[in-house]
Amino acid sequence: MALRRGNSKDSRPTVLRKDRTGYNPITVALIALAVIAVICYFGFTKNMPFTHPFQFKAVFSSANSIRLSSPVRIAGVNVGKVVAVEGQEGTNNSVLTIEMQDQGLPIHKDALLKIRPRIFLEGNFFVDLKPGTPQAPTIAEGDTIPAAQTAIPVQLDQVLTSLQQDTRKNLQVLLIELGAGLSDKPTPEEDAQQPEMTKGKSAAEALNNALIYSKPALKNSALVNQAFQGLDPDDLPNLVRGLAATSTKLVGSETQLGDLVVNFNTTMGAIASEQSAVRETVRLLGPTVKNAYYSLGSLNEALPSLAQFSVDFVPGVEQTQPTIDAVTPWIAQATPLVSEAELGGLAAELQPTTESLAQLSAATIPLLTQTENFSKCVSDVLIPTGNVVVPDGSSTTNLPNSEEFWLALAGFNGESQSFDANGQMVRAQSGGGPNPVEMTGGNLNEGQPVFGNSIGDPQGTKPAWTSGQKIAFKPNALCKDQALPDIAGTPTGPAD
Repeated sequence: MALRRGNSKDSRPTVLRKDRTGYNPITVALIALAVIAVICYFGFTKNMPFTHPFQFKAVFSSANSIRLSSPVRIAGVNVGKVVAVEGQEGTNNSVLTIEMQDQGLPIHKDALLKIRPRIFLEGNFFVDLKPGTPQAPTIAEGDTIPAAQTAIPVQLDQVLTSLQQDTRKNLQVLLIELGAGLSDKPTPEEDAQQPEMTKGKSAAEALNNALIYSKPALKNSALVNQAFQGLDPDDLPNLVRGLAATSTKLVGSETQLGDLVVNFNTTMGAIASEQSAVRETVRLLGPTVKNAYYSLGSLNEALPSLAQFSVDFVPGVEQTQPTIDAVTPWIAQATPLVSEAELGGLAAELQPTTESLAQLSAATIPLLTQTENFSKCVSDVLIPTGNVVVPDGSSTTNLPNSEEFWLALAGFNGESQSFDANGQMVRAQSGGGPNPVEMTGGNLNEGQPVFGNSIGDPQGTKPAWTSGQKIAFKPNALCKDQALPDIAGTPTGPAD
């Protein structure tokens, strides 16, 4: 127990209690410092400790005076901030590291970012973020949005720099020349190369006349634009994403792109040097497209048949492998057959026969020639001669002499019949009689007349010889080359 001196009025001692001694000043100071540190941390960092916020990167063509802690907004709402700005190696681009709050997630791969000023002429900038379409996949932490999906604002100094005095002068000249080109009348030399509907008219009047064709042209353009959208809603976005991916691959290839521009300029120069041919090509492009349209229409009509053929061809294709499997054993058996031991030996044995066949083929050529001559003799001489009708007055049968020949044989056969059992016989007159007969003509007895006697008095010949012409006999000429005999009294064939 402690004693304390009292005052003069009360000399009684004061007793001090041990539990009223108070807190240790050092402890209180440490607690106060810890609380102040926590308040300062939250005040300046605005982050919860022991947490890892979502971060990703975006490539911009310029940082555009963006600063650390510049806000990132979606539809005007702050959802993140810029935590780092650094250059991209090998390029003039800038890479921004952005830290996002949970309310700004998720971010898709087709997201768009643009650096924009907060207030016009203020100079402070923020990042305007469009998180992308829900159909696109989301980015992972640490992913990078390519420069093809980012943009920076155009500054006022850039606009003013673009409109320097020489640029403004060139723009004035352009407007003056454009007005003159639209309003001036063409010269007779220029009119000579123009179609009738534009002769004597200025460019503005010709453009007005061109509006007549604007309706079908705009209709076709609308159809083309509609076709560009694709069949499915995602076709056009997929195309844009593909182009974005292509552009991303081109980033960092400035040297190659420069070479491409130089080569393209060279190509355009070569085309310009052939402008006459290019003009003719463009003139023929219209008919070519028209013909191609009809050709494609025909092709389109043929496609259903082709599709049906493809469907019908499927069973054949399906049987290809079984066919190969079935042919494989045959090939295995046929291979020894065509080997040197089998087919080679047979070929060696057939070689003498082959030589004999070759000699037979050579000897057959003259036979074929004679066969051809005989065939032409039959078709060109014998058959036409046999088809001639020999006039014989009232006894004419109006039948070809070939048929009359067979009728004569039938008559001879009947004439030689006998009424007894001795069989057939032919009765011939041996000659002699009181009536002399003289026969002239022909080649008998070298053209000298031949005399004989006949029992009866000859009345004439049946059929009667009416042509009065001698038939030339040429034993040394081929039959096919002989003239047709004039047995009917009229010319019936070509001359010799």
